[in-house]
Amino acid sequence: MKITGIETLVCNARMRNWIFVKVITDEPGLYGWGEATLEWHTRGVIGAIEDLSVLLIGEDPTRIEHLWQMMYRQHFWHGSGIVRATAIAGIDIALWDILGKVTNLPCSKLWGGPVRDYVRTYSHLGGGRLEDFYQTDRDDAERFADLARQTVEQGFTAFKSMAVPETMPIEGLQPIRYAEQNVCAMREAVGDEIDIMVDCHARPSPAMGLKFGKALEPYGLYFFEEPCWPESIDGLAAINSALTTPVATGERITHLAAFKELFEKRGCEICQLDLTHCGGFTEARRIASLAEAHRIALAPHNPQGPVSTAASLEFGFSQPSYIICETVHQDVPWRQDVVAEGFVVEEQGRIVRPNEKPGLGIEIDEEEVKKHPFQQEIPQRSFYRDGSVGDW
Repeated sequence: MKITGIETLVCNARMRNWIFVKVITDEPGLYGWGEATLEWHTRGVIGAIEDLSVLLIGEDPTRIEHLWQMMYRQHFWHGSGIVRATAIAGIDIALWDILGKVTNLPCSKLWGGPVRDYVRTYSHLGGGRLEDFYQTDRDDAERFADLARQTVEQGFTAFKSMAVPETMPIEGLQPIRYAEQNVCAMREAVGDEIDIMVDCHARPSPAMGLKFGKALEPYGLYFFEEPCWPESIDGLAAINSALTTPVATGERITHLAAFKELFEKRGCEICQLDLTHCGGFTEARRIASLAEAHRIALAPHNPQGPVSTAASLEFGFSQPSYIICETVHQDVPWRQDVVAEGFVVEEQGRIVRPNEKPGLGIEIDEEEVKKHPFQQEIPQRSFYRDGSVGDW
């Protein structure tokens, strides 16, 4: 059996373009699906996949580790950059989907079988852009509370929001009080039985991230996400050690060595690796083992398309330290039109039962994908009040 082709299919989903990867073999009807979605870098990722495909055409698709090493180590430049790592991930996920189909097993059973009966999922409320949300009255807090109630009514027992505004490296009390109002309103709206997470989107400085974290401690957050730049490992470690709220990060880290430094310095309690950005299942399993050795939990970043979701869930069924999965279910009305899924979502609690179909247990409707061709993503520009550049 040989790889005969690697194709990319782009499906526009408003704020991002889903990049589906199809690895084709010379066995009739045997192919695998992966995903390599990377916002605002769609054309770059597609080009990287084309470059990598030169290495893989004619190779045995079941030699996954061997092919991963080729993709990462050959072409001279190692595959730790975000575009290259995302391209590798899309192909790697598709290769595991093929192996599952060859063996007639779900991917999780290729890695030792399910370690849990279900995976819990959470939703994202959104919010947090300075121009949209940063006001001094309670209008935003009430809106966050309404969104929180709606999410719980949909069956979720956990949700995340960007209730923290953009800030300059140092600011006073106004943004802190704003964040407190938002989180207090959500907590009052849903009670103590629902888990709330707050995502800072890595915009604060370590000093401001710590200020926000301290202010939000009384509300019992499930985790506090990306309180400063992911490159600021010492800053993350300082925040994590100063709070009782667990710090979560990792979505923008793309390779094992960087996770090693993060874990050794105890920069987080929850690892948010992204299967579509960190080299796929092959590298993610190494990262998960390292996290397990440090007793760090796993809660993958997953705001992308349906193949990414299927991959994140399959991964969750195989990993002891996995605690919860991020899901997006209402980003575009055609989400369910482009995919047939093998897993079952129970509305009450939004928990997912194991997939019993081979591989990822999904099928992409290529004709439906064609109805939503590539569109240029809207530039996400962010500036502080003085006109200096901020982080989106």
